[in-house]
Amino acid sequence: MTKVFAQKVAANQRLIILRALSEVNDGRLNETLLMHKLDAFGHTASRAELRDQIRFLEGAGAVTVEFPGEAVMVATLTRRGQDHVDRRGDPIEGVDSPSRI
Repeated sequence: MTKVFAQKVAANQRLIILRALSEVNDGRLNETLLMHKLDAFGHTASRAELRDQIRFLEGAGAVTVEFPGEAVMVATLTRRGQDHVDRRGDPIEGVDSPSRI
């Protein structure tokens, strides 16, 4: 996979993660459920790769991360992440822009 294509894949995965979080009432999902969501959109990512994407989003201020029970990562959508999904404010660099539906 070329570097440019790998960056496009990662940006798409990050958008899928943000959309998945925005679809649940409390904006929180664990990494296992997020992996299923990525699978549904044709992305086969390892747990380490998924965690890298979640950490990227955390660094961008789009999610917060916690480890309840210390075994599973849980991501929570922030206002910045929701704004990206809703196409409000400044887009997050490195995350695909959501399409207008």
